Amino acid sequence: MHNLKIIFLGQAGLLLDINGYKVMIDPYLSDGVEKIEPENKRRQAIDERFLNCSPDVIVITHAHADHYDEETLDRVLKGGRSCLFFAPPSVFFAAKKRYPRCNFVYFRNGTSYTACGVVFRAVAAEHSDGEAIGAVITCEGKNLYVTGDTLYSERVFESLPENERIDAVFLPINGRGNNMNTADAARFAKRIGAKNVIPVHFGMFDDMTGEELDCGNKIIPRIYKEVELR
Repeated sequence: MHNLKIIFLGQAGLLLDINGYKVMIDPYLSDGVEKIEPENKRRQAIDERFLNCSPDVIVITHAHADHYDEETLDRVLKGGRSCLFFAPPSVFFAAKKRYPRCNFVYFRNGTSYTACGVVFRAVAAEHSDGEAIGAVITCEGKNLYVTGDTLYSERVFESLPENERIDAVFLPINGRGNNMNTADAARFAKRIGAKNVIPVHFGMFDDMTGEELDCGNKIIPRIYKEVELR
């Protein structure tokens, strides 16, 4: 695993460092949600280091403010920085207008795009944003599956690559806002046969710790720390 480093950014955010090639997924590093929903106050401090990481790639799974956070992206892309930017239809046009220097990919179920030897594949998600996606990222011989916000759904399973091992799945467990709860997340992980199961979407606006997920091969991520896969 020396060539792949995975950092948990809190909520559903991830930073992949693949031999120095940096992929940032759904970064939420602001208090933007609280401004819209005062009851959802951020409970994890913001680590400013990650606002200056200059990612090569940004992947956004859907339009909700804790996934497509313009306050965070304005900082990450300040000074006209450019990157490869994967956006589903619900995000694509607004983001393209706001960050015109980026190279945008219209990312929806079935889309596949290769960059620097890394393959990005969009898969289905079942969420209140009807254009939400998940992503399977293949790098360093491993398939990393970021479900995005989703419920347990046959449509999601049908969209996954056939006969391919999932080395790690990152999936929500909070059971609110049209996300899987811990019981369904455990069923989901078992059904896809994921080698490593990493719960996300907890602890930012609630008291969950990740321990609630009853799954023998789970790895509970710590915010701003490396997720070490087995």
